[in-house]
Amino acid sequence: MKEKITIALDGPSGSGKSTIAKRLSGILDILYLDTGAMYRATALKALNSGIDTLDSEGVSGFIDNIDLKIRYMGGVQHTFLDEKDVSEEIREPRVSMAASNISSLKCVRLKMVALQRKIASETSCVLDGRDIGSFVLPDADFKFYITADTDVRAKRRYKELKEKGHDVDFALLKKEIEQRDYNDAHRDFAPLVKASDAIEINTSYMTVEEVVDKIISVVKAG
Repeated sequence: MKEKITIALDGPSGSGKSTIAKRLSGILDILYLDTGAMYRATALKALNSGIDTLDSEGVSGFIDNIDLKIRYMGGVQHTFLDEKDVSEEIREPRVSMAASNISSLKCVRLKMVALQRKIASETSCVLDGRDIGSFVLPDADFKFYITADTDVRAKRRYKELKEKGHDVDFALLKKEIEQRDYNDAHRDFAPLVKASDAIEINTSYMTVEEVVDKIISVVKAG
């Protein structure tokens, strides 16, 4: 395996990208950068400021100077917004759609991409998102497109939210996931897309371990 590597994991919401990326990070002993958390924190900033997450002009007013930091504590990524740890808050259902909306704005994506590219240029890492292999890191050493059937993704998200104590409606949750898929795939700037050189893996009927093993074998084969 090369001394420094970058791994890009793309795919729709709920496909298992983050879980897989975290496992890869631990096994390969490389940095995991949760790009989705960065967009969620940006959305939270807008929500807290009373700014519509689709208002490009309003968002552009704070994005250049946003106080957003990623810190690693005990091997876990923590997201700080205005010096406050918002790692749990950004996972609330109200932030999910807001993050999908705000990530469609060009000013937001350019700011986040600049931060992500800087980190990736300095260290071996695995990144997951919607446009990592196609836009953020087009020269990534390894690219994978992680997907799963909509029903499977909705059930995974429902279980995750229920375990955290959130009161959620499955039918509504599924509709929100479908809407996020549409938004992500149809945004004008850097939409969700499978990079031409990415390996597609459908995780619907695979365990996390099976997916991770498959990716590890590709990476080690180099």
